[in-house]
Amino acid sequence: MLDRYFPIYILAFLLTMLLTAILERLIIPYLKKKAKQPIYEEGPRWHVKKSGTPTMGGIGFLFASLITLLLCSMFLFFFVSKKDSLSLLIGLLFALANALIGIIDDRKKLAHKKNQGLTPKQKLVLQISVSVLFLMARKFLLSDTTKMSFSFGEVDFGFFYYPICIFLLVGLINSANLTDGIDGLASSVAFSIGISLFYVSASLNVESSIISATVIGAAVGFLFFNLHPAKIFMGDTGSLFFGAIISSVAFSLNNPLLLLFVSGVYIIEGASVVLQVSFYKLTHRRIFKMAPIHHHLEKCGYSENRICIIAMITTFILSVPAYIFYLP
Repeated sequence: MLDRYFPIYILAFLLTMLLTAILERLIIPYLKKKAKQPIYEEGPRWHVKKSGTPTMGGIGFLFASLITLLLCSMFLFFFVSKKDSLSLLIGLLFALANALIGIIDDRKKLAHKKNQGLTPKQKLVLQISVSVLFLMARKFLLSDTTKMSFSFGEVDFGFFYYPICIFLLVGLINSANLTDGIDGLASSVAFSIGISLFYVSASLNVESSIISATVIGAAVGFLFFNLHPAKIFMGDTGSLFFGAIISSVAFSLNNPLLLLFVSGVYIIEGASVVLQVSFYKLTHRRIFKMAPIHHHLEKCGYSENRICIIAMITTFILSVPAYIFYLP
């Protein structure tokens, strides 16, 4: 049953969607001149025609989300709970920090005119550092414990809580980045994850409901320009922001393990790369025609829009255990 703050969730969705659509429309001409996407040399050969499409479009929905969430944080501070307001701001700062890593990565790619920015080691060190700061902020400012909430009660993970959380955060955010490989896919998956998280959050947690509504609005606003054939790509700027802001919702709900279910498509995308590389090193043979798995589906003849629909439906199906194990 939805709570009395439902109109706020609708406003957060509408404001973010409209601001995203407006900002993307404004920045596309500029990014066409300054930020043309270099195509990965080892990617599908038919992606060559996408070369020159502007990237770093994540800046548009990043600022739209920033405006919406700052306004909602003020609302939470004065009318709901100062703790919820602080939790929202910590999640927002975590997402912005990851987006900054994405901006640095995108800028390096554009400077070198290659689809190679930060080295994997550099990116990993930065992401782990930011994740540790996020967990520390939640522990010392919000008094987070090592317990996670489930429908059947709380489970204390003790010392293992922090390694599990860092692994989930870094793994999921990087997997969100890997999902951004064809027109509309990353934004479609973010949309469906936002819906799933909103379903879990509604009537239970105002803060996480607001963030989920904002994610939905940002994804829809960006999809206006990102569905095949895409007029703009989100770049690492956008995919890392989406991965981080989505992750923060699970912490607001006091159960990071929710990410294993609602973000199942991200995990499948990341796992497909790990499996492909590991299997090839062991046998010199490939499991998939190409990894991540969305490229395998492309090589099997699936259109980009069809893959997006499959990914959204899969997200909703994989989210069902989250409803069972979390909702009271």
